[in-house]
Amino acid sequence: MQLWPAIDLLGGRCVRLQQGDYARETVFSNDPASVAAGFQRDGARHLHLVDLDGARAGKPLNLDAVRAILAAVDMECELGGGIRDEATIESLLELGLSRVVLGTSALKQPEWFRDMIAKYPGKLVLGIDARDGFVATHGWLETSTVQAVEFVQLFADDPLAAIIYTDIATDGMLQGPNVEAMREMQASVRLPVVASGGVTTAQDVADLAAAGLHSAIIGRALYAGTLTLKEALAAAKTPIASPT
Repeated sequence: MQLWPAIDLLGGRCVRLQQGDYARETVFSNDPASVAAGFQRDGARHLHLVDLDGARAGKPLNLDAVRAILAAVDMECELGGGIRDEATIESLLELGLSRVVLGTSALKQPEWFRDMIAKYPGKLVLGIDARDGFVATHGWLETSTVQAVEFVQLFADDPLAAIIYTDIATDGMLQGPNVEAMREMQASVRLPVVASGGVTTAQDVADLAAAGLHSAIIGRALYAGTLTLKEALAAAKTPIASPT
């Protein structure tokens, strides 16, 4: 199972939010590039970046920090947050990102998103953020009436790089992931599903691996010290059950 340490960017700093609430922010570093370099030294081969300002504004706003991170590491890096048009997709890929994550635009313009997947095969990731099983949008500030498991079926046969499934209720709470919800999502599609939200211990990582998840994003646990990247990487080697 792949592990993607997370760096959330707000005002150029590395922060974490609790349950996507911008009012519940913890600043972990004023130098995100050094944080990224630290993850690489600890064995990370993948890096998940989120532009929190961009998610609210509808366009990426932390590009200086992203450029600094890309210059500091040699990892597969992805970015989500405010990516809602083709020009932005193209510019971010040209910047050196391996793939980009779209969520709100996919929900609001599914046919356009399908066209983009076809134009950039293997480069786009569908970010599905769910609150009580329903898709949340606009930086988690709004909740739709669309069920997450049903929504993903719209793109199940398209050449997406992956699906990131975030359970908002567990995100940043250090109380463990919603393993059953993640298992259900992975079982519903053949695409790689990346579990996000709540990973706190090595056992959480092992449970997700055993549930058949392709990847997992780890954020606050790495910053709070409840889990080291070395421990997480070892736990991720748990034999993965095939999705059914």
